[in-house]
Amino acid sequence: MNIVFLSHEYPLWASGGVGTFLQTYGRALVNHGHKVTVMGPGMDSKEIHLVDNGVTLIRLAVNKRKWVPNFLHNAHQINKKLKDLHAQQSINIIEASELGLALLSKKHPAKKVIRLHGGHHFFSEAENRGINWRKGWLEKKSFTKANGFLAGTNYVKNHTAKYLSYQSAKVAVISYPINTDRPLLDISVNDNRLLFAGTICEKKGVRQLIEAFAIVRESYSSLHLDIFGREWFYPDGQSYTEELHQDLDANLFENVHFEGEVSREVLDTRYAEARVCVFPSHMETQGLVSIEAMLLEKPVVFSKYGPGPETIQHGETGLLCDAYDPSDIAKQILWCIENPKKARQLGVNGRQFVLKKYNLETAVAKNIEFYKSL
Repeated sequence: MNIVFLSHEYPLWASGGVGTFLQTYGRALVNHGHKVTVMGPGMDSKEIHLVDNGVTLIRLAVNKRKWVPNFLHNAHQINKKLKDLHAQQSINIIEASELGLALLSKKHPAKKVIRLHGGHHFFSEAENRGINWRKGWLEKKSFTKANGFLAGTNYVKNHTAKYLSYQSAKVAVISYPINTDRPLLDISVNDNRLLFAGTICEKKGVRQLIEAFAIVRESYSSLHLDIFGREWFYPDGQSYTEELHQDLDANLFENVHFEGEVSREVLDTRYAEARVCVFPSHMETQGLVSIEAMLLEKPVVFSKYGPGPETIQHGETGLLCDAYDPSDIAKQILWCIENPKKARQLGVNGRQFVLKKYNLETAVAKNIEFYKSL
């Protein structure tokens, strides 16, 4: 099959959960003999092409005509490039996230799939905001063009359906695959390190985590909290981290370290070193970081909201917390610290669960079967 993914995210260009998924999934599809292209808007004056383990990456030229809105420029570029690629070899599947099909030409003969990574409507509730009329309209328009929808969890499928209609299209739930071939690292655990990974923003529960960490340090003052991930910025240019420093008491940041973005290899090492990994997200479609940490046999504290119960069986494969309540987050962290043998067993159980549920080969086979059914 010839499959084209529409996205600006990919680890070689831009970080993010969608990009990580596309790299893992795209490489696996190539290994199974399929042609894979990831295409999206670029930042350069000319079109850029790269190849990553067989996955073709295309970043389209930036808009030079300032009088043309960027979304119209990008739509024109994407439709033109898809037409060119289809002429070279017929495209079977075009896949995008929730908004991605909005301005796609209806004339393109490929079957079109939306994978629910978490769209504008989906996150509106968690972010306590209204629906932007333009984004809301585009998302609805995008949904009308899809022949099929794929969801990583039942939660994202059902929650999205509160706002948007799947029309008469086919819908399937297939767990996000991860590279389960990654071996356990022979690295000693540092009992004084806790770890968070993800975008540094409100919906990831960073504020509540810092407040919870202060509670934990009342009993264990030598602990450190390492926060990995890209910074999030408001339209006025202020970073979310700057806002946190303005809103919270300076004492709460003692032993809190904002480490920024790091490579997969570095992050895996830091996962392995951490005593507990904590991800108190307010809203997720899946929460790949929790699965990545579980794969490395780490005790994981994840949110009880959203897909939490589909990802972790509380007390068996990890712990679930009230992501809006710092005291409950602290309670779960303290349990891991004060019950080290049981916490280690959570990690062992969590790895076995991930190896079974998020196996890459199984997920690829299910996705290909879904594509063919369209």
